[in-house]
Amino acid sequence: MTDNDSNTAQIAHWATVREGQFFERKSAWDQSAAKPRPRKATDIAWDIVETLTAMANADGGELVVGIEDPGEVTGVPHPDDKVALMLRAAGERHYVDPPLRVQTGKVMAPGNLLLLHFTVDWSPEVHRLADSRTLLRVADTNQPFPSEKIAALKALKTQGTYERTFPHEAGIEDVDLVLVASAASGTGPKVAPEDYLLARRLVEPRHDRLIPNLAGLLLFGRDPLRWHPRCYIDIARFEGTARRTGASFNLVKRVRVEAPLAQLIPKAFDAISPHIRERQRLADLFFTEKLEYPTFAWQEALVNAVGHRDYSIQGAPIEVWMFDDRMEVRSPGLPPVPVTLQDLKLRRRLHLARNPLLVRVLAELGFMRDLGEGIPRMYDVMEAEGFYPPSLDAIGDLVFQVTLRNEPIYDDATLAWLKGFAAQDLTGDQKRLLAFAHAHGDRFTSRDYQKLAELDLYAASNSIKDMIRKGVVRSQGKGNRVYEVRTPGLAVREVPEDLAQVLVAVRQGAPLTNATVREILGVSRPTAARLLGTWSQDGWLKLTGRGRGTRYEIVSP
Repeated sequence: MTDNDSNTAQIAHWATVREGQFFERKSAWDQSAAKPRPRKATDIAWDIVETLTAMANADGGELVVGIEDPGEVTGVPHPDDKVALMLRAAGERHYVDPPLRVQTGKVMAPGNLLLLHFTVDWSPEVHRLADSRTLLRVADTNQPFPSEKIAALKALKTQGTYERTFPHEAGIEDVDLVLVASAASGTGPKVAPEDYLLARRLVEPRHDRLIPNLAGLLLFGRDPLRWHPRCYIDIARFEGTARRTGASFNLVKRVRVEAPLAQLIPKAFDAISPHIRERQRLADLFFTEKLEYPTFAWQEALVNAVGHRDYSIQGAPIEVWMFDDRMEVRSPGLPPVPVTLQDLKLRRRLHLARNPLLVRVLAELGFMRDLGEGIPRMYDVMEAEGFYPPSLDAIGDLVFQVTLRNEPIYDDATLAWLKGFAAQDLTGDQKRLLAFAHAHGDRFTSRDYQKLAELDLYAASNSIKDMIRKGVVRSQGKGNRVYEVRTPGLAVREVPEDLAQVLVAVRQGAPLTNATVREILGVSRPTAARLLGTWSQDGWLKLTGRGRGTRYEIVSP
């Protein structure tokens, strides 16, 4: 392949690859006017620095300037001095501190269009922008990182060095280059296996030889167990709902899956799948899948275990224990600080990898697609199919456990009733609340919801208001108010009669205030205040301003 052919293939890849954790495109043009015009070079420079800083603080990645988000190659039309500014910005302290170590390059696209290519590695340091912001790459966004958690992020960075250690006596001959070539074939233009390893920082040139680090040996090693004695997955199927010993020992089958990490995950899937039974009882009623565990949920738990385990803990493997009522996936190492179990249980979209080299390759192989989204999606999938949400627990100080229960939350009659609310796009907690209410005369209180879903008053109130806006429930009574569930399938938004009268009479665009209500309804100030408070609590209005500036905005017509 000629250099021109190589460039063409690389540009085609940049134009079509999905933007995400490790890759982003930036335009050099301002498309807001009728006729596009070049953007200010300083604005482009800041875009470059922000993205590369976020990537360096996370897992590293690539940025190409001169390609639009949809993939159109438009080039960088700026003069040489402005291009030089863009190329050097990330390495200058007045943009970012400490400065980034970035590989830069110019690539000419057809039509004599200039593209700028940047590659930044994961950094052992935490980099802060000149305006004091710290950014972290999460999926395809550069997210602000809380200043109070910077110390924890720095501590996490020290863990990221373990996979970059170089085991004694390891050489390139210990790497399966055929396996590397297979992995590289799906990640862009064809490259030699050695070049793929170099680009992913999995090997390092030393004295005219390529020396693999631990990440490279675990991903593609001919004998990964030589370098880590517990980098396998132990799968055990038990009879019943508890693990017994002695004369009551109830182990049905045990399988130890050993392979380089690039092959370990699919092999583990194959070993577990025969033990995932079908759920015939609920077929064609509410679920679309008949397996006792949603496929995405148990596979995501396993992928997370492989990608995020603490490989410095060498005394234990990943374990999968399967019982009649649940599956437990155990991974050495708790979630990397500053991620907490509470963060994960609240479904916060977070991505902080203790193994950035491993995670990048596993993502390229398609095992870890939407980084930061896996556990929230696991919750969503389990609840959408009527199961209890996953349980996330710390076992001692060294093991993170994900438990999936195969028992549906609801009986068949309740599931059939809940199906009537399918169009309202309710959360798992909201469905549980409706099921609770259905068993208690189709009524509930905020206190019921707080206790049922372990929510605080604020979260429960917001969720109830959302259901009111969707026409699923309506309020009954005052104070510790009672809410009534609407008939499934007939959830229609009904504006209270007095509010409807106000909305009809109020001028288009006019502020809705206490005085407005008094004038239209002919009521006293306290009565108007009570009505406005009720309408706001029920989710019809949103309070803005304070004192004499108090106004109300209409949330839902």
